[in-house]
Amino acid sequence: MENRLISTEQIEKLIDEKKIAEIRQIFEVVPSIDIADACAEIEDPKKIIFILKTVKSEYTAEFFTELPSEVKEEIISSLSNDQLAEILESQFTDDLVDDLEELPANVVTRVLRNVPKERRATINRLLNYKEDSAGSIMTTEFVVLLSDMSADEAIANIRKTGQNKETIYTLFIMDRQRNLVGTLDLDDLIFAKGDEKLESIMNRDFVTVQVNDDQEMVANIFKRYDLNAIAVLNNDGRLIGVITIDDIIDVIEEETTEDISKMQMVTPLEDSYLETSPLKMAKKCVPWIVVLLVLGTFSSMVLSIFEERITLVPILAAFIPVLMDTGGNAGGQTIALMIRGLALQEFTPKAFWKIIRKEAVSAAIIAVCVGVFALFWFSVEQYTGIVSNSAANGNIWQGNCWTGEYFWEVFKVSGLVAMTLSIGVFASKMVAVLLPMGAAAIKKDPAIVSQPLLTTIVDVTSLLVYFGFAAIVFNI
Repeated sequence: MENRLISTEQIEKLIDEKKIAEIRQIFEVVPSIDIADACAEIEDPKKIIFILKTVKSEYTAEFFTELPSEVKEEIISSLSNDQLAEILESQFTDDLVDDLEELPANVVTRVLRNVPKERRATINRLLNYKEDSAGSIMTTEFVVLLSDMSADEAIANIRKTGQNKETIYTLFIMDRQRNLVGTLDLDDLIFAKGDEKLESIMNRDFVTVQVNDDQEMVANIFKRYDLNAIAVLNNDGRLIGVITIDDIIDVIEEETTEDISKMQMVTPLEDSYLETSPLKMAKKCVPWIVVLLVLGTFSSMVLSIFEERITLVPILAAFIPVLMDTGGNAGGQTIALMIRGLALQEFTPKAFWKIIRKEAVSAAIIAVCVGVFALFWFSVEQYTGIVSNSAANGNIWQGNCWTGEYFWEVFKVSGLVAMTLSIGVFASKMVAVLLPMGAAAIKKDPAIVSQPLLTTIVDVTSLLVYFGFAAIVFNI
């Protein structure tokens, strides 16, 4: 097949016509994830089982891993114990664990009954590791070599044991006491002399992670050291597993999605968007909308306090939305940078004073620029009638519009709004530094605590400054 994309209709037609050779050819030239996406829309699980029976396990293992959870559940329920055992045998243990975490308890029990005792013990151990920890994403299928092996002996060992391992590109070297003493890249091994000992060519400056380390921290280590795999050690410093780059890519996607969801006040989805029901989507959104609604009470309270003053100078009400929106937008920019920097470990709360000085200078420049432009723009709005001001009368063509009574009435309003905007922008950016850094300092997720508090603080501050200065300027 020349086209690497495959449709559900094409797959179903080949299954219905029992064209086994063509189905096998598809698996040889089309990525497993594309085939899984097509098969996810097939309603009859027996058709997918037909694929699993007719295609070699070296292809179907990854294909089965990529199928949606509900499809896997249907397939497992429809398979005999022997068929299920055959499929499970071809899956990597860490992928199987990921599948089990998403399946109902009765299905998990049946799966565990159909794996060998030794592997069942490994799966149970991985399932019991803390969620989002290094232990929960590691694999126990990796190549271990002894430091006193020669290069030829090591290659022979890999040929014998490495075919069913998740990675052979990074090799882990141990001494006779089973202590991890180094790592070795496959290309270094291949180009080494046949009688050269591994201890003379291995990397001794390797990095490791602990089994309970957070997966996001592990992802940052992969990025920092440009790794393909990393060793996972237990509390006694013993090698118990490895984490590979394909698992870290999934972690990066998961953590990024989680941060974006939290910043937008949506509880992260467990499943993909299309697999999530409307009711579940609503449950994810409603709590945060309610929280923001309650926090909005503070802004309403300030408005009610100054209600009489607003009626004395009605034009003040016209600029309230822009004051609140601009402050929130300015702070949102800084919060995004702070959360990204903290997530990627570009800085930590220990760098607080350096960050605050940097942001203070930047915020001051931005506040002045916004204030100058606002002074001009809000004057134009009043003179052109975009915002009604009886003094300006919406007439920019009057000869004395920039002098006398017109000018001072317009200037007072524009100057008041511009000054409030400048203060609001500066305050918003400072708060946007304090909230994420404070959350990180007490070991809380900066993404989840920052946005609602920022919105409330900025709105209330802007309104208090606005009406406070208005009382002075208009003597109300």
